[in-house]
Amino acid sequence: MLETPKARQQWQSFHKLAPQEVAALLAMSKAVEASGLERELLELVKLRSSQLNGCAFCLQMHATDARKLGMSEEKLQLLAAWREAPVYTARERAALAWTESLTLVASHHGVSDEVYDDAVSVFSDAELAHLTSAVLLINSWNRLAIAYRFTTAVAAASAHAA
Repeated sequence: MLETPKARQQWQSFHKLAPQEVAALLAMSKAVEASGLERELLELVKLRSSQLNGCAFCLQMHATDARKLGMSEEKLQLLAAWREAPVYTARERAALAWTESLTLVASHHGVSDEVYDDAVSVFSDAELAHLTSAVLLINSWNRLAIAYRFTTAVAAASAHAA
């Protein structure tokens, strides 16, 4: 999970300070992974939310995970402009719109009827509940990584080169 010694140290510090909260996040992570939602779909959700939140650590980690799953480079490269890119399925598009609406809920003033209708047209009630949990979870991880300044392997390598 944590790719640099500094990130590991930052994580261990938070873990010591809030062990019950960390345990709850890790339990929720396991539940989302076991939900039955497609792994590639979950990685898209994690990536899009991390893009919107500006979490470099999570972006690097989940792009690596997505590649390990065999996600196409097209999907990874076009994610920021997914609405214009024809490489995403209807289910992925609905998940991405749902992710954006929940991640940016304050600026969107809720979830629009259109986004909701699209989501319920391709996800069962249980799947949408799991998807919602996935979005809530990655937003939590993003905020934790940003607040505690988790560093990416790229940033660590650049610091050593300088």
